[in-house]
Amino acid sequence: MLKMTKAALAIAALLGTAALAHAADSEPIQPIKPAANINLGMVELGKKLYFDPRLSKSGFISCNSCHNLSMGGTDNIPTSIGDKWQQGPINAPTVLNSSLNLAQFWDGRAADLKEQAGGPIANPGEMAFTHTLAIDVLKSIPGYVREFKQVFGKDKIDIDQVTLAIAEFEKTLVTPNSRFDQWLLGKKDALTKDELEGYKLFKDSGCVACHNGEAVGGNSFQKMGLVEPYKAKSPAEGRVAVTGKDADRFNFKVPTLRNVEMTYPYFHDGAANTLTEAVDTMGRLQLGKKFSKEENARIVAFLKTLTGDQPAFQLPILPPSSDSTPRPTPFSK
Repeated sequence: MLKMTKAALAIAALLGTAALAHAADSEPIQPIKPAANINLGMVELGKKLYFDPRLSKSGFISCNSCHNLSMGGTDNIPTSIGDKWQQGPINAPTVLNSSLNLAQFWDGRAADLKEQAGGPIANPGEMAFTHTLAIDVLKSIPGYVREFKQVFGKDKIDIDQVTLAIAEFEKTLVTPNSRFDQWLLGKKDALTKDELEGYKLFKDSGCVACHNGEAVGGNSFQKMGLVEPYKAKSPAEGRVAVTGKDADRFNFKVPTLRNVEMTYPYFHDGAANTLTEAVDTMGRLQLGKKFSKEENARIVAFLKTLTGDQPAFQLPILPPSSDSTPRPTPFSK
């Protein structure tokens, strides 16, 4: 048997890595990459703000209330509950992997995470505060005053800093290392036969036309109800609210399918309670295809392989108001 030199072994390893990368690149879905180029101080500040209900008028609602990090980054109800128990008009999209979206919100009205972060605070149906009052609250908390100065190097706190910090924290909420990613990167026994057949059906049926890339979605706007009209349970009409163009009516941002088994119910109106129901509806309305029970089950099996490593961190100790004591903020449903 011929022995390989260390140099030859190194070259072989590099070629193998390159081959695996090429194999992954040839698929319509790419592996999730861990977060990079993150400002850790800003992340820690943003994490506190994300969990702090004092950014709401009632003092009970935080970003985590609707985008719960213990529940796949959403709230698992059809449409979210806001200030004074108001029922929102639309399903809360997951915050996990949201940094990979081409825009934020179902209608794409926010260009990025920073712009999105300011929306719920001032929305009368959500956190129901104002940016001015939210800043006044933060200025009254000595711990926040010190931390903002440490992170931004300024004595003044403003909403730009608040949204920048929250966005920086949200950039860390990626979920790499799903079983499907492991398969893409060369672990061929990471998926079962049914899961692989489900992925083949997912590709051959045309699902990948919209659900592709790292996030398996989130990178385009598409009309809900291409083949058959969709009878929505929500008054939301999609991108037309942003562009004013009738052609954009019922065009919504394609949701990510990462961690989709955790982010039920589905669609912008939360009308589909299960993945089985969602796959059936998408097949009929978007593809003009009626999946058999067995085909549906295989696609669902594949979709469940997209669940990655969930964000792991300690809950923040929120800076106390002058008349309170430090306490961790719980994950609240």
